[in-house]
Amino acid sequence: MIPAVAPQSLRIVSYNIRKAMGTDRRRDPERIMRIIRSLHADVVVLQEADRRRAPRPSALPLDRVEEVTGLRPVPTPSDVSIGWHGNAVLVRPSAKIDRVAHLTLPGVEPRGAMVADLHLGARQLRVIASHLGLLRPSRKEQLSAMIAHLDACAACPTLIAGDLNEWSQKVGLGRLAKRFTIHAPGKSYHARMPVAFLDRIALDQHLTVRQGGVIETAQTRRASDHLPIWLDVAHR
Repeated sequence: MIPAVAPQSLRIVSYNIRKAMGTDRRRDPERIMRIIRSLHADVVVLQEADRRRAPRPSALPLDRVEEVTGLRPVPTPSDVSIGWHGNAVLVRPSAKIDRVAHLTLPGVEPRGAMVADLHLGARQLRVIASHLGLLRPSRKEQLSAMIAHLDACAACPTLIAGDLNEWSQKVGLGRLAKRFTIHAPGKSYHARMPVAFLDRIALDQHLTVRQGGVIETAQTRRASDHLPIWLDVAHR
């Protein structure tokens, strides 16, 4: 059972939903949305939130996401998906969305990142949602591109969340570690037998962690090949 949100914190969730295809080989968007609702999050970052082939329709039904999850999608350029290169951000209905940027990232595979500047009550937060490439050289290029984008933006408490696809906990994310504290709250892949910390949330110096973990239940082991991770994050 996930604990109550820590005082003066925002709950951040990252979840690779594998297009709502479960380990039981059932494509079940309703199951994914019920899991998301149960996490009581302020912000949920999703990966593989749309299908691969054009026009890349949403893996979750657009007309039911807010009703079932209690969260609303941050806008994307697509009329048919909540995702940008598979990345989506869901926020509390009370959140104010100040600005959204959709980045196309370099690398061998088509990859992107979604940047949402939010006000959650009185707290400002920049959320970067991304699913990095399978090859380490591509991941390094992609991290460099995201950091360059941040350098061109006004300062704001920032986190980067997603499936970073890095199996090592010691190397491969050095570009990110220079600017962020990277949190891997537990093994999240493979959902049926977790052995790897692929899903991570990185916080800049303006943010700190109160608590966090991985949601491993009978439902989450079936719903996707990744387990959702969460952090309760406070502003310093």
